[in-house]
Amino acid sequence: MRIPVQVYAEPDMTDIEHIIKRPDQHDSEIREQVRGILDQVRLKGDQALKEFTRIFDRVEIDRILLTDKEVAAAASKVAPELKTAMEQARANIYAFHAAQGKSEVSVETQKGVRCWRRVQPIERVGIYVPGGVAPLFSSVFMLAIPAQIAGCSEIVLASPPNKTGDIYPATVYAAQLCGVTKIIRAGGAQAIAAMAYGTTSVPKVDKILGPGNRYTTAAKQMVAGEYTAVDIPAGPSEVMILADSSSVPEVIAADMLSQAEHGNDSQAIAVVPDKKMADQVISELLDQLEKLPRKEFALASLANSMIVCTEDREKILNLVNGYAPEHLIILRQDADQWETCIKHAGSVFMGPWTPESAGDYASGTNHTLPTGGWARAYSGISVESFQKHITFQRIEPAGLRNLGPVVEILASEEGLEGHRNAVTVRLNRLHGEKGGTV
Repeated sequence: MRIPVQVYAEPDMTDIEHIIKRPDQHDSEIREQVRGILDQVRLKGDQALKEFTRIFDRVEIDRILLTDKEVAAAASKVAPELKTAMEQARANIYAFHAAQGKSEVSVETQKGVRCWRRVQPIERVGIYVPGGVAPLFSSVFMLAIPAQIAGCSEIVLASPPNKTGDIYPATVYAAQLCGVTKIIRAGGAQAIAAMAYGTTSVPKVDKILGPGNRYTTAAKQMVAGEYTAVDIPAGPSEVMILADSSSVPEVIAADMLSQAEHGNDSQAIAVVPDKKMADQVISELLDQLEKLPRKEFALASLANSMIVCTEDREKILNLVNGYAPEHLIILRQDADQWETCIKHAGSVFMGPWTPESAGDYASGTNHTLPTGGWARAYSGISVESFQKHITFQRIEPAGLRNLGPVVEILASEEGLEGHRNAVTVRLNRLHGEKGGTV
């Protein structure tokens, strides 16, 4: 078997531009299909959810919402050792996220003028947890824990049912651990539609967050701003790996495959010092690929993947910051010397003993990250993703005497005399031209 990874030796700028360009997605047909699903759920509610579950998940369901009895039954099926591992992961993720979301500020901008900002949780959030080719129950931790810490009063979880109409037990147990208030049996674009529009069984949420396939992502983009807010733009999973002469080809290949197995549109890019190491990595990919249950997904993904051979620091940084990877693994011995040079990345894994898998599951950071180059402008999910900030201000009479004339001048220059007058009438009262208070 041949490994379809393209190798670039000492790339020039033209090569670098090609390397950092993602594969074309051709989503117009998908968006057309998704529009039909959204419209049906908006019009027919629960009935449409059940119909699409029968069509896409090939199972008939009577109820959309899981009952308390069903939640308890599912949780009881989780093996004790898995429960222990999940509880440790939850503790680590909770500890890291609990330090976030405390950004209330109060500033006296000038004498008698005070401005402050209060953190307010988003009231009702919807979290999407994929359950198709792989039940990603770890995403429950990454979404529900920061929502719980933020203080969201309602956390609605949507995940597709299996062939018996059940949701994966570990997903249900994670939801139970993390304060999820409702679990709905629905996946794909139809689940996004239900949370965006609301149905008899599913409450309309204020914001939808979570990973998913291209159909789910398209649905989130299409309901955004129309009916509800959504989180970061997301697409196929990706990783970039920086290696040096001390790096182990076996580890580089393992890190590439850990992303490649996500799906056939994932991408892995490894930057190694020379062609000899590139050949060793390809040999390791071949050996390790044979042992993966999801071999076909990984093999298809490798067709999108690349190995770049260079030790030129400037070229490497052009690759990293130009690509803006979702995951960046710095396997190099001098990893700490690269930290401040990284301008664009979703999450960075420092040093040879830090696998990206640790961040996916249990180190504490969040694995819901911007992909497709969006790390240039977006951060990964955090407690702040489940909060909003309300600003307040109070101006005392002495403050208005000082600030008012400034506002009058600025408003007049913009031709907004109503704005100016709202200040002027107050100043007139302060100056005694009209008695009483405002």
